[in-house]
Amino acid sequence: MSERSAVSPIDIDEFRESGHRVVDLLAEYLAQVEQKPLFPDIEPRDLHAAFDEPLPQQPGSLDEVLGELRAKLLPFCTQVNHPGYMGLITPTPTPAGILGDFIASALNQNVGAYTIGPSAVAMERRTVRWLADLAGYGSGAGGNLTSGGMMANFTGLKLARDAASGDEAQHDGVQGRWAAYTSEERHVSVDKAVDSVGIGRRNMRVIPTDERFEIRIDALEAAIADDRRQGIRPACIIAMGGSTNTGAVDDLSALRSIADREGAWLHVDAAYGGGMLLSRRHTGRLEGVALADSITVDPHKWFFAPLDAGAILVRDETQLTRSFGMKPAYLTDEMDKVDERYQYYVHGFEQSRRFRSLKVWMAFKRYGARQIGEWVDANVDHALRLHAHAEAHPDFEPAVRPRMSAVCVRYRPAGVGEERLGPLHAEVYRRIEAGGRFWFSTTELKGKTWFRICPVNFRTRSEHIDELFELLVKECERARDAL
Repeated sequence: MSERSAVSPIDIDEFRESGHRVVDLLAEYLAQVEQKPLFPDIEPRDLHAAFDEPLPQQPGSLDEVLGELRAKLLPFCTQVNHPGYMGLITPTPTPAGILGDFIASALNQNVGAYTIGPSAVAMERRTVRWLADLAGYGSGAGGNLTSGGMMANFTGLKLARDAASGDEAQHDGVQGRWAAYTSEERHVSVDKAVDSVGIGRRNMRVIPTDERFEIRIDALEAAIADDRRQGIRPACIIAMGGSTNTGAVDDLSALRSIADREGAWLHVDAAYGGGMLLSRRHTGRLEGVALADSITVDPHKWFFAPLDAGAILVRDETQLTRSFGMKPAYLTDEMDKVDERYQYYVHGFEQSRRFRSLKVWMAFKRYGARQIGEWVDANVDHALRLHAHAEAHPDFEPAVRPRMSAVCVRYRPAGVGEERLGPLHAEVYRRIEAGGRFWFSTTELKGKTWFRICPVNFRTRSEHIDELFELLVKECERARDAL
């Protein structure tokens, strides 16, 4: 191809015109999202077929590309912006956060090293400070933004392993036998983290919970005592700061006392529950979280930021440096004579790091912590409203009074055995997903099947909760009659 006929990658006019069309398209999409089917009515094979083409060799116009997206992508997404989306904890993002991601992509700052994003590094440092302030951490705290709770919990468990070993495990590997202790209500990321840092899943002690789905302190003490008798040392306790199923919060003060006695690290997984730090009417739901050595918080959950934006917060920032502090020659900053040019790669796992803080920073600046907290409180009200509906209906039962926005309810009509209720709940879930008006999930608690419904959406209103429960009653009765 000649130089004259080559397509310039920097066609500013095309970028400007197409950018305006993209914003108009997304604004139209957001304005009309409640009228759209929440979950696409299409078979997976048809989606694969729609994108089945060889790698393009010739250029096309952005108009053509956007036309394909409008036809193939937008209609077949799960519409998490829909007020009836109450499933996995992926909230509708704020418009300010959406624009933040747009700007971050254009600037393409790599926050891993100061020289590739000076102002972006400063912004992330400030955003982490805001999160640490919300958690109640002091001036010595630090942390960094991650891809999500998986990476944040992994980092927290690595810090735990290193600190428990006197900062030798990162050099010598895990020596001897160590154990990690966590709730049966943990997120699967904890299992993966225990595996990845070398403690091993067989050395993860899964502790039963009480009737509030909080870790049983007596069972934890018994497990630690049994391990001590076998020469196994406690490395860490992973507490729930808002479990995925029910929003359960473990007794963090009691767990802190046990961790101190045993010389173990206390990590709190508040990936979902961290949003309660913004609550105006339910303060104290995460009481004791500031006692943790490290905390997982996901702004892309209940802070309403776009994916991806998790965070690991650490009470003593210097542990990050002890765990990760390596400076290869090719990344040494010769200009930093007074240690002011903060290098995230020295204090965390990732070297190439997205500019995640911009969308979180913009949302805080645009809406303020007070407004975001009011959205959180509204979602808690939604959960309590659904709980009340289930409690008042003779054929439904709630698992526990919601502490956050996660609520589990189940259908248990007279004369239907437990062995038939699992398939019944699955069938009702399938029918409601196909209806396109609501989306939630099912789960298991104490060996029983439940509908798990979790409103984390500032577009959800009380009438949506009422409509959902009416639909649940109708579909459960239909499924019962079909059994």
